[in-house]
Amino acid sequence: MAKALVISAPASGTGKTTLTLALARACRDRGLAVQCFKSGPDYIDPAFHTAATGRPSVNLDSWAMPRAMIGALTARGEDADLILAEGSMGLFDGVATEGASGTGASADIAEMMGWPVLLVLDPAGQAQTAAAVAAGLRDFRRGVRFGGVVLNRVASPRHEDLVRRAMASVGIPVLGALPRHAPIALPERHLGLVQAEEQARLSDLIAEAARLITERIDLDALLQLAECEWKSQDAHSLVRATPPGQRIALARDAAFSFIYPHLLEAWRAAGSEIMTFSPLADEGPPDTADVCWLPGGYPELHAGTIAANRHFRGALQAFAETRPVHGECGGYMVLGSGVVDAKGERHEMTGLLGLETSFAKRRMHLGYRHAELNVPMPGQQSGACLRGHEFHYASILAQPDAPLARVRDANGADVPETGSHRGHVSGTFFHLIAEAV
Repeated sequence: MAKALVISAPASGTGKTTLTLALARACRDRGLAVQCFKSGPDYIDPAFHTAATGRPSVNLDSWAMPRAMIGALTARGEDADLILAEGSMGLFDGVATEGASGTGASADIAEMMGWPVLLVLDPAGQAQTAAAVAAGLRDFRRGVRFGGVVLNRVASPRHEDLVRRAMASVGIPVLGALPRHAPIALPERHLGLVQAEEQARLSDLIAEAARLITERIDLDALLQLAECEWKSQDAHSLVRATPPGQRIALARDAAFSFIYPHLLEAWRAAGSEIMTFSPLADEGPPDTADVCWLPGGYPELHAGTIAANRHFRGALQAFAETRPVHGECGGYMVLGSGVVDAKGERHEMTGLLGLETSFAKRRMHLGYRHAELNVPMPGQQSGACLRGHEFHYASILAQPDAPLARVRDANGADVPETGSHRGHVSGTFFHLIAEAV
């Protein structure tokens, strides 16, 4: 019998990531092979999962991905002793209009796979009402199997006892409780957690969290709760995604890191070679590459360095004279003429597109995106339909080049972030997740 859990919550900010990492490491310390997944469009958390388990983690997204693609991705958990799928936002939170196989809610993945839900509940300011919240989530959607609850940030032993008694009265198992001041918080910034590769003490933080979890949570009961009838698809099935080229120059450093692991795996599986280079280290794309891809990231935090790195800018400009260059979100901004940072200072970018962006007045852009290409871009023909998402705080000051695509949100409304193209260069504000079928 398989063992799997979807770790979810009533809302964001309740501690899902920390609990997932701690459980993954604690179970790994027991000698179990743990496979993590991330439900929804998040390009940061999978790297933390990989650090905790030693196994690559990938995203599962019911709005962007068809059911067959999700099945192929989950097949990597077939040889694991435990699967932990970390949810996003609240358990049932998604968009109003269904996409490829659902609304993007974590509950979609739980129901689709038959994986039980472990709820992380923060009962701050509550006692018995916390049980009413948990019972409401348990009964909200038929087909989603509710397993039990872990209480997070409990104020005192008396507080814990009150909540436990209330949970018992409605038949909800409590697997454990963590104190309010547990010293296991992970550092954050405006787009989420500080990236895993930027944290020198990450392994120590995860180990510390795992020790606390081992003391406070009944892992034997949790593993029993995780038992389910799930059986994966063919373990050899492949996720198919058209690579942008045969030899791909991929920008990769602290400023360029937001690309989904399943895409890189699919590109390699299709026979492409990926060659990384670091713009922050003033490196240009390898001259042997036939296409260059600049992922999203944090150009606003490194705009001065990027502007000063003349070799990178010159090499990219020379590359773009004869070969395709594509940028996503932060990469798109760097392909533009300039970026205004949060202090109002303008930094000159590569000038391959006319895009001007500013972080001086931050405004969040967030949501799923459906794009129909007006012209070809690397790996895709004109008219191709792509699914992805947008998440950034930049404002467009100018976007003078021809639009790359008609871009709509999950409800079909047009959005102004159309991307643009000029010569061999193209860029978008949305992050590609899957090709629409």
